[in-house]
Amino acid sequence: MNETLKTIHTLRTIHGNFSVEEVSQLNLDLICEAILHTSNASARQSYSIIVLSDRKQMQDLFGYQGSRALIFCVDFTRLAAGAKHLNHAFDNDDIIGFITGSMDTMLAAQTAVIAAKSLGIDSLITNGLHRNNLDVVYKSLNLPETSCFPLITVVLGYPTEEPAYQKGRLGADFIFHEGVYHQPTPEMLEKMVAEYDDHEKHIGLVDNWEKMGFQHYLDWFYTKWSDEPNTEKIATGKVLEFQERLIKSGFWWPAE
Repeated sequence: MNETLKTIHTLRTIHGNFSVEEVSQLNLDLICEAILHTSNASARQSYSIIVLSDRKQMQDLFGYQGSRALIFCVDFTRLAAGAKHLNHAFDNDDIIGFITGSMDTMLAAQTAVIAAKSLGIDSLITNGLHRNNLDVVYKSLNLPETSCFPLITVVLGYPTEEPAYQKGRLGADFIFHEGVYHQPTPEMLEKMVAEYDDHEKHIGLVDNWEKMGFQHYLDWFYTKWSDEPNTEKIATGKVLEFQERLIKSGFWWPAE
């Protein structure tokens, strides 16, 4: 196994337990330089990244704090302004543009995580911003009202203590499909349940599901962690807030 694969295989999430030790400016610059080399659609780099160093601001915005936080935004503002500057028309504010921009943005975030780990810096990838009021987020970060959406945050730092174990993952036979998509069989579903139940693999979010009275980890996951399905498919709460924000940003066009 080469050094790149070793770095990827040792990735882990630090859930807010970051020490006061700071990431050096040199290492931050190296991480940012690596981000610029990320693959992206049509050479657009349709994202912007807000770099935070104020720990209280991090806590207020997304509930975690570390040495640095990188807020990755899907953003077409720069491209739209360039078009106007050269007297051209440009409009990528639709759901297709949003999905393509989201892919570019997530690739950049993952590059940051891998680059940081190669330098001995741990990370947390969080959507905590979305649990905040989005109007507050936009105002606090001075984000453009249109063509921009804060997608994901990467918190960087050093752990206060080493995690007791590395989280596991489902095996390749659950994830990869040869040639065409294959629906999960009852046998595969039973195997999946057993994988999540295996305490040595640490795949799930919690390990004490049995002490809480559940027969399987996924019993806890489906009844305590996952939301009840919205059978009426009427947007309320956070779903409505997201839809309204995406419409306001220009990425979602309401049906006539």
